[in-house]
Amino acid sequence: MAERAVSCCFTGHRPNKLPWGYQEQDPRCLSLKRRIMDAVEIAFSQGYRRFLCGMAQGCDLYFCECALALREKHPGQVTVEAAIPCPGQASSWPAAARERYRALVAACDLETVVSEHYTAYCMHRRDRYMVDQSSLMIAAFDGTAGGTWYTMEYAMKQGLSIVDLPVLTAGTEAQP
Repeated sequence: MAERAVSCCFTGHRPNKLPWGYQEQDPRCLSLKRRIMDAVEIAFSQGYRRFLCGMAQGCDLYFCECALALREKHPGQVTVEAAIPCPGQASSWPAAARERYRALVAACDLETVVSEHYTAYCMHRRDRYMVDQSSLMIAAFDGTAGGTWYTMEYAMKQGLSIVDLPVLTAGTEAQP
């Protein structure tokens, strides 16, 4: 698929695995958001034009916001796709998080729902869909086992290039 050559997906942790949790004004979170934006801009400069977002809380939404900002900078050149594991993905989230999710999904160019209803495997199915559509992965990873590791491992097996953005842990200085 020719589109795969210009497609970039993302994987990263949810707030419960991030050292700052939901505190997005934490310097480590702000640093990660800047590093995601830098990685997205580098991907664009290398010819990537389609950005697939898994739309989970935390790093996925940071990535989506960066991809949408990139699209604003380059009108008509960037496509942002919300890859959604199942309808109702955000139904149990707090109200503010649901509103953020809805606004981001609405801002995307395309919405792909990979499972008709929630199953124990719909998140993995969403992750595999994004990897199978892409040739580049940007990952915000802290080295621990879980969904991010699973997705990165699958991406490696599929031959994707991976840009690893380490998640800064407690006591680590934020990078400029």
